[in-house]
Amino acid sequence: MALSRSARLGALATAAASFLVIAASSAPTPGADGIGDSYFPQLGNGGFDARHYDLNVAYSPDTDRLDGRTTLTARATQSLSSFDLDLQRLEVTRVEVDGRRADFTRDGDELHITPHGAIHKGRTFTVAVTYGGVPEALNGPIVFGSDYGWMKTADGVFVACEPNAASTWFPSSDHPSDKATYDIRIKAPKGLTSVSNGRLISTYDQGDSTVAHWRESRPMATYLATATIGKFDVRTGTTPAGTPIYVAIDPVLTNSNSVDVYAVTAEATDYWSQVFGPYPFEETGAIVDDMPQAGFSLEVQSKPAYSAVRSESTIVHELAHQWFGDSVSVERWKDIWLNEGFATYAQWLWSEHKGIRSAHDSFLAGYNARPADSAFWGTVVADPQRDTMFASAVYQRGAMTLQMLRERIGDTAFFKLLPAWTRLHKYGNADTADFIHLAERISGRQLDDLFRTWLFTTGKPTL
Repeated sequence: MALSRSARLGALATAAASFLVIAASSAPTPGADGIGDSYFPQLGNGGFDARHYDLNVAYSPDTDRLDGRTTLTARATQSLSSFDLDLQRLEVTRVEVDGRRADFTRDGDELHITPHGAIHKGRTFTVAVTYGGVPEALNGPIVFGSDYGWMKTADGVFVACEPNAASTWFPSSDHPSDKATYDIRIKAPKGLTSVSNGRLISTYDQGDSTVAHWRESRPMATYLATATIGKFDVRTGTTPAGTPIYVAIDPVLTNSNSVDVYAVTAEATDYWSQVFGPYPFEETGAIVDDMPQAGFSLEVQSKPAYSAVRSESTIVHELAHQWFGDSVSVERWKDIWLNEGFATYAQWLWSEHKGIRSAHDSFLAGYNARPADSAFWGTVVADPQRDTMFASAVYQRGAMTLQMLRERIGDTAFFKLLPAWTRLHKYGNADTADFIHLAERISGRQLDDLFRTWLFTTGKPTL
């Protein structure tokens, strides 16, 4: 079939217009300076997907100075003329993109980088940032009024960064929705031990310093990264089921409590592997430091960090986070109950497992202890707001929601749901709607009323 001359001209015009639309849509543009999280709008960055961090940091306890070079490997999700990283307060001296020096500017906690040439969509690239200074811990109401992040101790540092303090010590896309794998090399004075995520690959001396190389080969949210340094008594081995274990305890605390951190960590790791699904990481363990200014513990990936020797219940809580929070991470910070409600419910399950008290009785104890006019019932658990994202209701009412769900759908469906959740979203991110959908699919029941009552409304529900 032949086209007429007018038809041919029309086709050419259409093709030219289509080309211009495509060309315009693929023109390089700046990446967003944040992912738009309602609690932390500028955390994380748009335009790329972080794939791997190679961190090289050197720390001097005498001066509290940190010098670092972080190389991020990322994949462009749009054609980029420029992009941002998150970095708080530290001084940047050099930035390179794919080995070529790049221009950069600072705007608050944003490091704005302009590469020598555009980075096209779909391309993998590297950005290396050389930086240094004295990291400053963050504070305020968010984490129980405590300091958090990079915190100086008597013999080093305790590093626990939830929710927004990873960027106080390395440039990053500092949001849990942008997970990556890690190589972390920490240089510290001889005589000190440097503990981080994943498996210890090597240690070697370099002059008066020792370098420890750790590797986390499973995707990890930035806030779960650590570079804790100090004097530690280290014990290694395997759990009874065969998972490698690494426990580091500050010798000041070794005999300060009757809790056997190593034994509880090994036992709980194996038990949760039966209840929640296979342990998701290469190593389990604990970092127990003498840090009285930080009145909290954190589910650091593969090795929860404790600012003192904590109770057995706290240990099982932080280990449950390895599934709920670390492997399956929140899509946005407002979904934090998916971390804390689940880990609190794990404490109730542990008491049930040990024959101390059923989860139902733990629920009733918390429910009955709080009168209807208590401020506790004023938190919307599914969106608790930034400064109260770790309010007790997020933990306790979150756990109550799970107990109500268990009683509604029955044990068979409930204990099928938990490992299904961790399997479906392993090493990824999920939100509350995802959990509700899966619970309804597995139970075969409509559950909107239950979740609306316990997660999305205020007031004390009637039983």
